Amino acid sequence: MLKPLLQGIAFMATAATAQAAPIDLIIDSDPGADDVVALFLAMASPDELNIRAITTVAGNVRLEKTSRNARLACEWAGRDDIPVYAGAGRPLVRKPIYAAEVHGEEGLTGVEVGEPKAPLAQGNAVQYLVDTLGAAKPHSITIAMLGPQTNLALALVQRPDIVKGIKQVVVMGGAHFNGGNITPAAEFNLYADPHAAEVVLASGVQLTYLPLDVTHKLLTSDARLKQLAAVNNQASQRVVDILNAYITHDMDLYGMPGGPVHDASVIAYLLKPELFSGRRIHMSIDSREGPTFGQTIADWYGVLKQPANVMWVQEGDAQGLFDLLSARLARLE
Repeated sequence: MLKPLLQGIAFMATAATAQAAPIDLIIDSDPGADDVVALFLAMASPDELNIRAITTVAGNVRLEKTSRNARLACEWAGRDDIPVYAGAGRPLVRKPIYAAEVHGEEGLTGVEVGEPKAPLAQGNAVQYLVDTLGAAKPHSITIAMLGPQTNLALALVQRPDIVKGIKQVVVMGGAHFNGGNITPAAEFNLYADPHAAEVVLASGVQLTYLPLDVTHKLLTSDARLKQLAAVNNQASQRVVDILNAYITHDMDLYGMPGGPVHDASVIAYLLKPELFSGRRIHMSIDSREGPTFGQTIADWYGVLKQPANVMWVQEGDAQGLFDLLSARLARLE
């Protein structure tokens, strides 16, 4: 069960729980093991999520590999109808960094990786975002941001007015109470391109952050991995194989009893926001060179008296996440 937050903190569940029409969704991602699990969860939920496209960015591995892995995820899920656009191959300002020590040299461990059948969609992810958001009805498109925020930042710099087409941006990224996972202060996605995250934050778009503070509470366990395996189809077996290889890094590093599936939390939040709780706060991002580079400064207690600019998700129902993932994987082959 969810632990209650401080007295008086209420999570504002969005209309997603009650809406009849699916959420118009663009997934911006850098697959990555947990990204692929998130993509499976999203692609198995067509009644709730109308995935317009997947846009890829360099992050966990180089762009050509994240773009290949996104197309493989579509192929494995039987969703070749979803176009995949390749985007930014490097951050706005800083030198590129990758996370091969966590995700492997190919971005995926535990499964065989080959060349997908479907090609990339023609055109660039940044231009796709500019064109699609620019033509969208006001506040109609949700963006699930699973990696560095470079693509959206470049689009916003090119056409600031496209912010009008965005309903919300839901970010896997940041850390406050938990501490970082790439430095003591910074979470990887923000550290990889803090300048891009600053652009998105400054745009005024409605932002929700699912930081390490919550994803490090949504852990695998032997029972939960067995639960996923019991689905007993190709999709569930791939997820179990990916997770068994992926979670060992964090379990060894942090001494945790299981591993987090970070990016899947964003999709779970869109599907079942009642699984999560948090509150609106003021957040800023440190892009200064030094030991706090890439840190998200989350003013949880409101000591700065600044206007809230993000929803900061702090708690989540771990078993609820894995129940949802199991149920949705059962819809795939």
